[in-house]
Amino acid sequence: MRIRVDAATTVSGVLAAPRTSAGAHPLAHVALVLGHGAGADMTNAFLSAAHAGLASQGALVLKFNFAYTEAGRRAPDPPARLVATYRAAAAWLAARPEARGRALVLGGKSMGGRIASHLVALGDRADGLLFLGYPLHPAGRPATLRDAHLDTIRAPMLFVAGTRDALCDLALLRPVLARLGRPASLVVIADGDHSFHVRKSSGRDHAAATAEVIAACVRWLARLANPAAATNASHPAPATGERQSPAASSSTARGGTTRAR
Repeated sequence: MRIRVDAATTVSGVLAAPRTSAGAHPLAHVALVLGHGAGADMTNAFLSAAHAGLASQGALVLKFNFAYTEAGRRAPDPPARLVATYRAAAAWLAARPEARGRALVLGGKSMGGRIASHLVALGDRADGLLFLGYPLHPAGRPATLRDAHLDTIRAPMLFVAGTRDALCDLALLRPVLARLGRPASLVVIADGDHSFHVRKSSGRDHAAATAEVIAACVRWLARLANPAAATNASHPAPATGERQSPAASSSTARGGTTRAR
C-alpha cells in the first residue's frame, strides 16, 4: 500500500513491528511515526536504526517519505505541504488495526520531528512527541529560534540532543525546556553531533551512540504509554527533566518490517 496525501500524491513508507508477540515488550502499547530529516529520506541509516530498534522492543513504527523526497527532489516542500504529508502518515498508522489501544507518538529526525510538533500545535492528536535532534535554529544562526509554537503543545515531549549539535545549542535549548515545564524532557548524548556521530576520542563509535539514543527512547516511551511497563526497560530515568544517556555497548536487535509501496 501507499500513503495517500491528496488526490494527486501518495508517498511510500515502511512499517516495522516486533517479530514476536509484543505483549512482553516494554513498548507493546506504542504506535510511533518517524519523519526523516531535510537532507535525507526514510532510508537514512540513523532513522532506519531507530525504526528497527524501537520495533524490536514492541512498538509499531512507521517511517515515511515526505512528498519532495518521494519525487526525487532535494529542496523540502513548503511547510503546509510537509504538515499535510505528515498528517496523512499519522492518520494511516492510527487507522491500522494493530495500532488500536496503543499510544500514538509522533516525531522523527530533525525536520521530521519539527514538522510533527507543528502538526500537534495545530491541534492534531498525539500522546507524545519524540525529537531526535530537534533543529532549534539554523546552523550558524542561533538567534533564529524555532520554538514559539511549542508553547501551545500539552503532550509530553522528549528531546534527544547531542552536545555538538550545530542546529541545537544546548545553552539555548535548556531555557526553552524550562519555559515549557513538565511536558518536556531532555536526554543529552555526550559528544554527539546533529546526526549523533561521535568522535573516536569519546571512547565509542556511531553504533554505540545510536544505541544510547534508542535506549533513551525506549525508557521514555515505556513510561509514556504504560508506566507499569517501565520496569521492563533497563535503567529507568526520571519522568521529567534532563539526564545524560549512559553509554551502550551493543546495538539493538532488528524487528520485522513491511515496506509500503
